[in-house]
Amino acid sequence: MRIGELSRRTGVSARSLRYYEAQGLLTSIRSEAGQRHYSDAEVQRVSLIRQLFAAGLSSRVIAMVLPCVEMPADAGVVEFAFATMQRERDRIDAEIARLAETRDALDVLLDANSRHRAELA
Repeated sequence: MRIGELSRRTGVSARSLRYYEAQGLLTSIRSEAGQRHYSDAEVQRVSLIRQLFAAGLSSRVIAMVLPCVEMPADAGVVEFAFATMQRERDRIDAEIARLAETRDALDVLLDANSRHRAELA
């Protein structure tokens, strides 16, 4: 199927599909005219890529874990993918903690400002 059909079947823009390909997440076969042609299996792969993006993974990290899909029986690949996703989860947890601290600091400032506003009223 051509890129337009893959786009329609997956709900992903052709521009995003070209980006996925440029990042090594998706592959196509080029016709003599240079048009991209995708297999039916790429529909499921695009769905997985979207799930991984939705989980907060970058294209770099997604490229690191996709071999787990291609070689699901390779224990080393599976373990590497698991460890990579766990590191990303830990990174997200740390970012959440940092954001919570930032929110708490802002709450202190808002409380002080609210008291000041009350004094002015």
